[in-house]
Amino acid sequence: MNETNEQTETRPLAGSRKETAGFRKVRGFVRSLLPSSTLIPALFLLAAVCLSAILLWLLWTFVPREPVRLGILSACTGLCVLAGLWVFRQRRQTDRFADELCETLDALLSDRRPDLSHPYDDSLASRVQGKLMQYYEFANEGRLQSRRDKETIQGLVSDISHQVKTPIANIRMFAEILQKHTLSDSQRETFLATMTEQIDKLDFLLQSLIKMSRLETGTFVLHMAEGRLNDTIARAMSTVWTKADQKGIHLSADCADNISVQHDPKWTAEALGNILDNAVKYTPEGGSVSVSVRPWQFYTRIDITDTGIGIPEEHYHDVFQRFYRGEEAAAMEGVGLGLYLANGIITRQKGYISVVSKAGKGTTFSVYLLS
Repeated sequence: MNETNEQTETRPLAGSRKETAGFRKVRGFVRSLLPSSTLIPALFLLAAVCLSAILLWLLWTFVPREPVRLGILSACTGLCVLAGLWVFRQRRQTDRFADELCETLDALLSDRRPDLSHPYDDSLASRVQGKLMQYYEFANEGRLQSRRDKETIQGLVSDISHQVKTPIANIRMFAEILQKHTLSDSQRETFLATMTEQIDKLDFLLQSLIKMSRLETGTFVLHMAEGRLNDTIARAMSTVWTKADQKGIHLSADCADNISVQHDPKWTAEALGNILDNAVKYTPEGGSVSVSVRPWQFYTRIDITDTGIGIPEEHYHDVFQRFYRGEEAAAMEGVGLGLYLANGIITRQKGYISVVSKAGKGTTFSVYLLS
């Protein structure tokens, strides 16, 4: 196939007239003077010289009047000059475009913002530079997101190792005591009950960490649907009913049956349950926790009010951070993930949570969901 193509390409040369020795000498002389990169412009120049020679021959042969010949020759010379100037201008613009493009690429490769002299011009260079800047910003955002994801994963690994360390150490210690010491049945039951509590704590911690990792890595999927809010609130309150009953805390809810919002019932109940769990946990025995719902024009407000220990105003934002535990809550059970998860769940439903509290009197968490 290649041989056929070569023959086809060389066939016109074989069938053409024989080249004269003078033409071969001129071609060799031109090729010797010009590098291969300028061969094509040289050929065009040679063609222009030949055409000029033919034009002169035609003028002196077929135009006998000298003024006419000079007029035609001047016009042709002017056209050639204008064409040369136009080619020169185009070459300058091409060189300038190439220089600006190279400077832009060098700046982007050096991870610095290029200096765009005319960013709003409708020139070819401005348009190409604009597209390059868009690509650079897109790639840079991807790189920053990758760095943030890496930092998030590193933080998660550090937090998980720190939180899991204590219950695992307790379980190992109790297991060694049970293996190496002779204990009475009552002591053995006490240690086994303590180990069970540690295992339950570890299971709760791991489940919370799994939810947190799903929330932060974007694998958290919501199934939004129009649903009655009182069913979701009832589902959330059922998770804390036993704890509240053990502490003698009165639970109450005020929500009309006809109130419905766009929400994910499962995860919204999880978020409300986390807030209710905090309310029951930090409310003294004999206190109360109430839930009230008030529909607004754009949002539906869910207030969860307790008579607990309260939150200092300077820590309103801190309580939504992961693993945050206030000094007054350090001695109580918990890992500091409940409100963090609740805020993440509500935020992903285009809602938000606010808090108002008075130390020693109680706290009100207000959850806003789109109506």
